Amino acid sequence: MATVIALKPVQQRLPTPAKFEVTCSSCNLREMCLPGILCAEDMARVENMVYARRRLKRGDTLFTAGADFNAIYAIRSGFFKTSLVDVEGREQVTGFSMGGELMGLEGLGAGAYQGTAVALEDSEVCVLPYALVEEMAREVPALQRQLHAVLSREIVRDHGVMLLLGSMRAEERLATFLLNLSRRFVRRGYSASDFNLRMTREELGSYLGLKLETVSRLFSRFQEEGLIEVQQKHVRIVDTAGLERILGARG
Repeated sequence: MATVIALKPVQQRLPTPAKFEVTCSSCNLREMCLPGILCAEDMARVENMVYARRRLKRGDTLFTAGADFNAIYAIRSGFFKTSLVDVEGREQVTGFSMGGELMGLEGLGAGAYQGTAVALEDSEVCVLPYALVEEMAREVPALQRQLHAVLSREIVRDHGVMLLLGSMRAEERLATFLLNLSRRFVRRGYSASDFNLRMTREELGSYLGLKLETVSRLFSRFQEEGLIEVQQKHVRIVDTAGLERILGARG
């Protein structure tokens, strides 16, 4: 049974979630946020990295833009959006995260979180104080490599979003989003073609750089063309190859 560690310098600035006995080794999402191969001794040490587990209700804020960076969060269950507010007070959604993914890493460089993270459904996260993560990464090389891999994925994802917003047509943006979401669900053992969208169409439009009316029109068009079936937030991909052809028709 792992021992819970409380770091006083970090704990003072963290929210006050309830402490718990950490069981990373039995978590079904472990392969996504921890190195795939760890010896029993290293696994026990890595488990001690988790300060607490925090439960959030739909609409609760995990961290806010500009707040001091002090922890990374591993999503154990649930779904989150990250966003920024522009100078005119409008929200710009910058990403969506789900179980098995790490949040807050963008705060590494500036020492402050670069966006606000809000739960889109009841969720649960593991709190990883960064001071302890940094110390553990020096002692467990596999963990350091995993952090580098996660950071690399974040960079690739950011570049993908830039491509999405900079050069893709509206229909390509939505097709790309649905296909990407499908792949992410598959990695977690869920259906590739049947899922619920946790975000509103307005939030999706903000992320894709599209107006709400455009998003609604595209969902209707995709359904009329037999690519998807939509019932409120439930989506079923009927023709994956058809969505892929939308992307292949570029130029």
